[in-house]
Amino acid sequence: MAWVVGTGALLGLLAIASGIVTLQKGWIPPMARRHVTRPQLHGFGAVFTGTSVLLQSLFHFRVVPRVSWETRFFAGNALLFAGLLLIACSQLPLRRSRDHADPSGV
Repeated sequence: MAWVVGTGALLGLLAIASGIVTLQKGWIPPMARRHVTRPQLHGFGAVFTGTSVLLQSLFHFRVVPRVSWETRFFAGNALLFAGLLLIACSQLPLRRSRDHADPSGV
């Protein structure tokens, strides 16, 4: 069972690294480029999601100090859902302002 948790930790680190690169350089992974309209939100979402997965792995291996299971559950889910919400919001279409409307006036 430890290999499953270890794989989750590796994926969490990968998500955190991807989020940091997105925040610093604006680079989006190729599979998400078509959909992402707000790279900053996508970067923060990736960091939050990866942090949630990594923290759960660190708690399993007892690398970080022990906390109650309720704290781990609610904090981990809050980070995970916040990250997923940010990633979803990063893919919403941009609003057009009325100043840049169709010049034909239709």
